[in-house]
Amino acid sequence: MVRLSADGLSVRGRLAQAQLIDILTRRTVASLRGFIGPRGLRFVLNTGVAVLVLSLPYMGAMGARAATPATETTLPTLAAIVPDEVGRAQTAARGVIAGSRSPITVATNDVRPVIEYDVKASDTLSDIAEGAGVPIKALAFANNITAADEILHVGQKLLIPPGDGALYYVKEGDTVEMVAARFKVDPTVIMSYNRVYFEPEHFAPGQLIFVPGAELPVIRQPIQPRAIPIPATGDLAARTGALSLPVRGVITQYFWWGHTGVDVAAPYGTTIRASDDGVVVATGLVAVGGVRVCVAHSGGLQTCYYHMSATHVSPGEKVKRGDDIGAIGLTGVTTGPHVHWECRLNGTYVSCLGL
Repeated sequence: MVRLSADGLSVRGRLAQAQLIDILTRRTVASLRGFIGPRGLRFVLNTGVAVLVLSLPYMGAMGARAATPATETTLPTLAAIVPDEVGRAQTAARGVIAGSRSPITVATNDVRPVIEYDVKASDTLSDIAEGAGVPIKALAFANNITAADEILHVGQKLLIPPGDGALYYVKEGDTVEMVAARFKVDPTVIMSYNRVYFEPEHFAPGQLIFVPGAELPVIRQPIQPRAIPIPATGDLAARTGALSLPVRGVITQYFWWGHTGVDVAAPYGTTIRASDDGVVVATGLVAVGGVRVCVAHSGGLQTCYYHMSATHVSPGEKVKRGDDIGAIGLTGVTTGPHVHWECRLNGTYVSCLGL
C-alpha cells in the first residue's frame, strides 16, 4: 500500500512559489541590471510578471487540494490481476440492436406499394383497374393478360402496379439501359424510382421493379358480335360428309336435354377448325358462350363454336372443311379450355355427333 498526503503536496507548492518570487524579484534583477542595462531589465521584469500571473491558477488549485482531507490510493497488487484462464475482455451478447425507431425503409411520398389482389365474384379487369386507379393496360401487363375481356376466376391473384407503367422482374444479364430501351424510357427513371443509385441490389435478378411511363403493348379489346342473314340454300356448298370434330381433343360432355352441344377439351390456344364447308354467319362475344363463330351449311344445318380465345374469320366468309376459324379459349362461362360445339338443324338443337 502507498499512502499519499495532500499536506506534503501543499508544502512543496509553497516552497516552489517562494523560490520563484526570490529569483524574479531579487537575484535575477541584480544580475540582469549589470548585464543588459535598464531597458533590457524592464523587458525582463514585464516578462516575469506575465509568467507570475499565468501561474496563479495553478497555485490556487494546489491550495484547494490541500484543504481536502487525505485519501488513500490503493495501488494494484499481483493478486488483483485477472488470471489467464479468465477472459480479459468479456463480449456481451449482441442480441437485437435497439434504436429509437423501427428499422424500416421509409418510402418517399411519390412511391406507392405493389398490391396483391384476390379476384372476387363478378370482377372484371376494367372494374379492378378503375377501382385501383391504374390504366387497364398496366394492370393487364403486370399479370400477363392480353385481352380486356379475359375471364378472371374467383380467388385468382393479381398484382396491381403502383401507377401507369410496367411491373418487371429483372432477369439474369439485364442492365438498366436494356430495360429502359425495351420500355422506351430514360434509364434515370428506373434508377430514381427504384432507388438503384443508393441500393443497387434492387436491380438484382429476380427483383420486381416498376418502370414509370413505360410503353406497354396494346391490350386486345372485346370482340363485338357481328352477324349476317343465313344465305339461301342455293348459295351454300353441298355437304362433304359427316361432320368432323372441330379440334383434336377429349370429349368431356355429350349432348343431352340439359346441354345443347358437345364439349371437346384441348389446350388453350389450340386451333379450332370448321366441321364442314359453309359460310360464316356470326362472330363475336355473347353472354355465357363467350367468343363464338357460327357457320351455315346446306340442308338447314348450322354449327357454332363457343368459348374461343380469338376468331380468325369474319361474317360472309366462305370456309372449307378443316379451315382455321379460331382458337380454344376460356371466354364466357367455362371451367377450363374447351370448345362448346353446337348444332342446330332447321332451328332445333341436335347432337353434332353422327350428322
